[in-house]
Amino acid sequence: MAQKSATQLGVSSGFPGQSSGEILKTSGLRSDRSALNRKQRREQLKQNQPTVTPTPQPSRRRRTPRKASNNTQTAGSLPQLGANRPKAPIAALKPARTPSTEVRPSVVPTPLQTPTKITSRRQKLRPTSPLVYGARLLILGVGLAAIAGTLLSAWDPSSRQPAGAAQMAQVKPNQNRQKPPASLPLAQEIVALKSQVQALATKNPKFKAGMFFVDLDTGAYLNWEGDATFSSASTIKLPVLVALFQDVDAGKIRLDEKLTLKSEMIGDGSGDLQYQKPGTQLTALETAIKMITISDNTATNMLIARLGGAEVLNQRFRAWGLTATAIHNALPDLEGTNTTSPKELASLMAMVNQGELVSLQSRDRMLDIMRHTITNSLLPRGLGKGATIAHKTGDIGSLVADVGLIDMPIGKRYIAAVMVKRPHNDPGAQELIRQLSQLTYQYFSQPVVASKGSSSASTTPGADPKPFITGSSNTMNR
Repeated sequence: MAQKSATQLGVSSGFPGQSSGEILKTSGLRSDRSALNRKQRREQLKQNQPTVTPTPQPSRRRRTPRKASNNTQTAGSLPQLGANRPKAPIAALKPARTPSTEVRPSVVPTPLQTPTKITSRRQKLRPTSPLVYGARLLILGVGLAAIAGTLLSAWDPSSRQPAGAAQMAQVKPNQNRQKPPASLPLAQEIVALKSQVQALATKNPKFKAGMFFVDLDTGAYLNWEGDATFSSASTIKLPVLVALFQDVDAGKIRLDEKLTLKSEMIGDGSGDLQYQKPGTQLTALETAIKMITISDNTATNMLIARLGGAEVLNQRFRAWGLTATAIHNALPDLEGTNTTSPKELASLMAMVNQGELVSLQSRDRMLDIMRHTITNSLLPRGLGKGATIAHKTGDIGSLVADVGLIDMPIGKRYIAAVMVKRPHNDPGAQELIRQLSQLTYQYFSQPVVASKGSSSASTTPGADPKPFITGSSNTMNR
């Protein structure tokens, strides 16, 4: 009994050298068979397995669990010992490892992979040529220049404000044209009116008068010495005003821009800015209003300087097709060196009215300023009741002139430009302009020729106008 207990104790403890010989023998056979089976399978795999080409990417060696032996015959021949079945020692059960001849993927990079990586690293480490840097900088510079040009085209460089601001929102594409504007459209000359003008000029031989009238509705016109060159006096301020608003439309100047009075800009004669101290500032719009409404010579000199000077303006006048209009001296120019002609003044007014030089918005503002001209003793004195005029006068010792756009109550619009060279300060020249204005206004006031069968009364265009009344009290109040 004592020996049996020891035997059982030895079996249950699992130590070698105990009395369970059959168990050890069976376990050894099973291990030998398992090793033999594995060796046979490896040999079969080596015979059937194709040549293994190492993959480009090294694969990790995975450790797969070893499959259990399926030898049922060995298991069936073992005695059934129940739960106290002795376990074989781990060293005895574990088969000896045999050198494996199985081809495994190599973790060493393939010959195709290694040069690629080395080449890419060399490319990264290789310094860039200065020519490449220069090409890159050139491309970058071209791109930045294109972006800057786009921004500058939509940005006003002088005022640092976008050209599409509220004040510039409705600027039209017909402004600041480089090519000369279209000539004044003319139809037939008004022969009947011309004969009356000739008779009136003959009665005043001491005056040299030049005039140009044009009906903007029909193109009918009167040209009496209209192409002759005269001293412009203050009528030169009209093209200066047009140039100002042309630059406003182009975004080169703003009407609220401050202009500073300098001592060399002060001119005597007309206007009140001559009494201001140098350094006084006015907006461009305030300066333009003074230049037109009270014919301020100092304001005119300020605007001429702001627009680039006399020579720059003369080039613009020529670009507009005005060959006789030029600035040679600063205002007041009592010697009459600045020049123009009645036809060019009328043509300039027509181009402004048609929106060829400035936008319609600027045109309306210009005409509104000209309607507030203080001096109303020339063309306005010859107009009838209800008529309005936007005009600019000129008056020096040797000449008196007036140019304007007249709107009649009947809906007709015409342009009048009259210049009279006179003996020094002779008041008769002013009276002659008033007579010519009234003569023309009465002619354009006639009804048009009625069609045949019309019941309304009519007068032919060549009919004589109403007789001229000297000293007429028809005065334009604005």
